[in-house]
Amino acid sequence: MSSGHPSDNEEPRADLLREEEEEEEEEEDSDEDRGSTRPASPQANRECTGTQGSSRPEVTADGGTGSASGSGCRGTGACDSLFSWICRREIRRGPFVDPARDHFRTMTRLYSSMSPAADSVNLSTQTHGAVFNLEYSPDGSVLTVACEQTEVLLFDPVSSRHIKTLVEAHEDCVNNIRFLDNRLFATCSDDTTIALWDLRKLNSKVCSLHGHASWVKNIEYDTHTRLLVTSGFDGNVITWDTNRFTEDGCPHKKFFHTRYLMRMRLTPDCSKMLISTSSGYLLILHDLDLTQSLEVGSYRILRARRPPLSTEGSSAGSRSGGPRHTIDSKNHPHREGLSPRNSLEVLTPEIPGERDRGNCITSLQLHPKGWATLLRCSSNMDDQEWTCVYEFQEGAPPRPPVSPRCSLRLTHYIEEANVGRGYIKELCFSPDGRLICSPYGYGVRLLAFDENCAELVDCMPVRTAQLREVRSIYSHSDVVLTSKFSPTHCQFASGCLSGRVALYQPHF
Repeated sequence: MSSGHPSDNEEPRADLLREEEEEEEEEEDSDEDRGSTRPASPQANRECTGTQGSSRPEVTADGGTGSASGSGCRGTGACDSLFSWICRREIRRGPFVDPARDHFRTMTRLYSSMSPAADSVNLSTQTHGAVFNLEYSPDGSVLTVACEQTEVLLFDPVSSRHIKTLVEAHEDCVNNIRFLDNRLFATCSDDTTIALWDLRKLNSKVCSLHGHASWVKNIEYDTHTRLLVTSGFDGNVITWDTNRFTEDGCPHKKFFHTRYLMRMRLTPDCSKMLISTSSGYLLILHDLDLTQSLEVGSYRILRARRPPLSTEGSSAGSRSGGPRHTIDSKNHPHREGLSPRNSLEVLTPEIPGERDRGNCITSLQLHPKGWATLLRCSSNMDDQEWTCVYEFQEGAPPRPPVSPRCSLRLTHYIEEANVGRGYIKELCFSPDGRLICSPYGYGVRLLAFDENCAELVDCMPVRTAQLREVRSIYSHSDVVLTSKFSPTHCQFASGCLSGRVALYQPHF
């Protein structure tokens, strides 16, 4: 019976990527007529996707048919090349792929070889100030840089070439950039405005959006409703209807309000909104409906003491990540009679080493598959910083109303370098969610959930575990404030307090 892996008693058949004509000829040959060679390494052995002991034809990735025992690599030379392995891994993958083909060890080797590109040394213009945010376009063709001194820089990430500088993008610090599609992007600033830009016409803004009363710190975008969502230090979360924007702006409304607001994020499916605060609370709006306006100020933050840190993954403290309060339509007259949308959960995330002291959640990111949230937390004394990963507990059975289940559980953490006190360090997930890039002093640190760079769901610890360091790279002369992975290339970027941008790519 086909298993998808070579058996212990059979040598796996392997051949190099062949031309279409050779494939058609070999389909007519019997298995005995084909030569077989043993791969050069155990990785190459697991690379073979054909089913041994069966000549049943299977559909290949290009729509043709081929023998189930005839895919893989023929010689040892091609298997020794990491680049060749990457090419073969992406070509001719059938509709059903065995997860065992994803070689986490090879991925670890790939990211362990990351180093700054030679040209990235010259990506500083001496005028734009600190780099506060980095953002790639969805197709990976443009890297945008939000700068302290009112500027936005644009780079070609492949050639490391500076494309353009938007000299007066805003009247104050540029804090965050968000692409709505491959051409249109938005920027927000301490001048309390949001600006829309088009890559095809960068000489002027598409429009400016006015509505916040204080510094605007981050931007999200709901692709389903095409609503732009912004948050600022005025405590307001505002939605903007980009379906109806003009040169004078677009319709907007206040969606939510809370004190001490720091960062706001939407999950990839836009079903939840997470809001972090400088007081150490994390707010989660479940079953999110951005079109349903909430009464500003109707939700108050419920105070609660942080529970002691528990090392048992099954204990209440570890599974919950802190006290939780759910506010639904029964407690709010303005929601009575409506569908149970936008229910609020307020919790205090569990922070290692911070049992008795308060903390500030400075950076907030979401796993690209919506499995977890990533927080950078600092103590109120600003003498410790932690990177923590919290799993969403969607599948856990609900508890009685007197002890409601919390949505988050602390799964991984690591202590960070206490450098650059007072500055926010923006972390990021890799596009597949297996790696975390964290600003670490004068460089960056690549972190994984285990030593094999496995998926989070494949290495979920019973007890809270430490993140594993894959690689540390020190390439800046000042404190690194932000980092970002490319969505399409094996590349990431970092920016520091002195304004330098560094690009990193594998060294073959």
